[in-house]
Amino acid sequence: MALVSAKEMLEKAHAGHYAVGAFNINNLEWTKAILLAAQETNSPIMLGVSEGAGKYMTGYNTITAMVTAMIDSLKITVPVALHLDHGSYDGAKAAIAAGFSSVMFDGSHYAFQENLEKSKEIIAIAHAKGISVECEVGAIGGEEDGVVGNGEVADPKECEIIAALGVDMLAAGIGNIHGKYPANWKGLNFEVLAEIQKVTGSKPLVLHGGSGIPTDMIKKAINLGVSKINVNTECQTVFAEATRKYIEAGKDLEGKGFDPRKLLAPGTEAIKQLVIDKINEFGSNGKA
Repeated sequence: MALVSAKEMLEKAHAGHYAVGAFNINNLEWTKAILLAAQETNSPIMLGVSEGAGKYMTGYNTITAMVTAMIDSLKITVPVALHLDHGSYDGAKAAIAAGFSSVMFDGSHYAFQENLEKSKEIIAIAHAKGISVECEVGAIGGEEDGVVGNGEVADPKECEIIAALGVDMLAAGIGNIHGKYPANWKGLNFEVLAEIQKVTGSKPLVLHGGSGIPTDMIKKAINLGVSKINVNTECQTVFAEATRKYIEAGKDLEGKGFDPRKLLAPGTEAIKQLVIDKINEFGSNGKA
């Protein structure tokens, strides 16, 4: 099955009151684990690629080739969107040229008017090729691959203006952060989320920093219009924990346990299981 725009899967999620998971990929193992989890649960899926991960995997053309070939070889039949996460202006255009089926333009660090103009241009370029677009208002807190945000709460009026450009999904800061949540985190601002959904109509909203948010908050966010939830940190931590256990148990010293295919297997399986759990939590299982 070919890559698809995220537009239809997110509109269905919004109407059906569930969310599609967007899981960041970093290499072949990450990609394989997430695709297999989606197929096993019969769920639509989004593969997120940060600009840093894009460089690590030697560029967007390499990633598009790997993902499309893997979908074919694994006989994946569920809808898959390959999505640029927190893309810069130039990064979004490069991902579009490389065959990504969805892009995020993160102009939240610009003055609002400049964010508006650049968002409008990226939307026009992407939509001309049938590619879905996500834009952001109010920087998400924490750091992801060098993109630092102070955890602003988005202005609903600015969200309304960006949504009116025809963006397919809107990321708005509501107290969420990238990375691990601190013990004194105040939680999501549902009052602002409800106001944003009110002024943006049926626009699918995006929750970044989905790792570590309690299930009750996830469910409430979905009921208030969140249709895409990003997960990255939890995949990284379960991969690291499983790999550490393998080495600490001395399994890399048994026979050919040092073979990277064996060494990376426990971490890959841990990612797959986490993704299955998240898909069930978000309610997208059986919705392909």
